[in-house]
Amino acid sequence: MTLDHRGGDGRPFRVLDVPELTVPSGAHIGLRGPSGSGKTSLLHLIAGLIVPSTGRVSWGETEISSLSPGNRDRWRLSTLGSVFQDFHLIPELDILGNITLPTTFSSWRVGPAEREHAKTVAARMGLTDLRRRTGVLSRGEQQRVAIARAVCRQPAMILADEPTASLDAAHADEVGALLVDAAVEAGATLICATHDAALLARMKHRLDIKAASPIAKQAA
Repeated sequence: MTLDHRGGDGRPFRVLDVPELTVPSGAHIGLRGPSGSGKTSLLHLIAGLIVPSTGRVSWGETEISSLSPGNRDRWRLSTLGSVFQDFHLIPELDILGNITLPTTFSSWRVGPAEREHAKTVAARMGLTDLRRRTGVLSRGEQQRVAIARAVCRQPAMILADEPTASLDAAHADEVGALLVDAAVEAGATLICATHDAALLARMKHRLDIKAASPIAKQAA
């Protein structure tokens, strides 16, 4: 699987080159490597947010990279919980509204059971005043909301891009533990790109993403 882009001069360059990567169901994998090595691009490929230039991305029997954009959206809604560097929170909504937002994409309203579960997840993330708008939260608090939203529906796979980057060491360790625990409880596959050594140590497997050359990068 490869991912190519074109530079400002119109010439193509290789962003990522992964000969083969098989992730067992329920595995916890930490992606490590220098900034710009392709960790985020790999997460975006797995999520179906972008498609590879060559090769394919599959989840079980579903070839995600060949789905239409609409079907990839539906696959993400039913399968994924995502925490990316841009949290994609709705500033005007309160904490609880942001955590339960994915539920509204597939039902008319958020039921009492879903609300109570969301409150429990929020409490575990250290979020207490759920009526606060996310637009007034600190970046660290927003990161907690994003993680709570990602794990709330107990997805089959969780993708996390630097999920502890905005937290101090003590809170990063706490939230990292909660993220891993949530994945274990859900039986979810967890793939996490991070520079956080403590979070990487919680992963059962680690995958190095290395910059092989100015024009080619590969996973090793």
